[in-house]
Amino acid sequence: MADADILPPERRLQVKQVEAALRTQTIGRDLHYLRVTDSTMLDARRLAEADCPHGATVIADEQTAGRGTKGRSWVSPPGQSIHTTLIVRPSPEQMKRLSIVTPVAVALAVEQTTGLSPRIKWPNDVELERRKFGGILIEGEWRAAGPAYALIGIGVNVNFDPAPHAAQIDRPATSLMIELGRELPREAVFAALLNAFEASYDQAESSEVFEAWRSRLDTLGRSVQIIAGDRLQVEGVAEDVTPEGALLVRDAAGTLHPIVAGEVSLRDA
Repeated sequence: MADADILPPERRLQVKQVEAALRTQTIGRDLHYLRVTDSTMLDARRLAEADCPHGATVIADEQTAGRGTKGRSWVSPPGQSIHTTLIVRPSPEQMKRLSIVTPVAVALAVEQTTGLSPRIKWPNDVELERRKFGGILIEGEWRAAGPAYALIGIGVNVNFDPAPHAAQIDRPATSLMIELGRELPREAVFAALLNAFEASYDQAESSEVFEAWRSRLDTLGRSVQIIAGDRLQVEGVAEDVTPEGALLVRDAAGTLHPIVAGEVSLRDA
């Protein structure tokens, strides 16, 4: 935990406003709000191991050790963004599709609250004008009988200015505030995110959710390099995706490669 909470009360997340805007049955109904924490993923894992209900959600005004993919840090200054982790107890099929459901929910929430049109960079970034404003980190826990739970970490830059943090950010970044030219309430975006997530999660295996994801992918039709670890896995054109979320890349020899994980470098084809 941080040594001090310096965020004034009016800049803190107004939980009652979030709860009033929820239309969910389970997601966000067991809501754990923290002013400051090290990582909502760590908090959520403790809750999940203590048998919290499906849909329990942790959100913090500030993280001191927020995490992105590949162990990167997630810059989380106080009171500017959404730093949250959702705890779900999925079926095996739902587990497979969390990487589809989650970015769709982020995109829908932003569309509904701002009128902006986010795009998805496979597998887990959400962008505006090819600049990242949202990131997703999914961790699953399996038991012998199947998935025990999944942790879905979501970061959304709402009123965040990336410029002072440029040295800590590894790629072009933006926020809803920058794209709109004004601040907006985090509460509305967060509630819309929870509402959209539950609707998409409940229809995780439907063609509608898949097409909502596929139609927003900025990766398709572009030349890509897929890096796994520190090694080039494949280079080619991203032609399509599978219903389970794999990216289909055709290399120069004409071979089609299904890619289930990796870091994507994009170029126009």
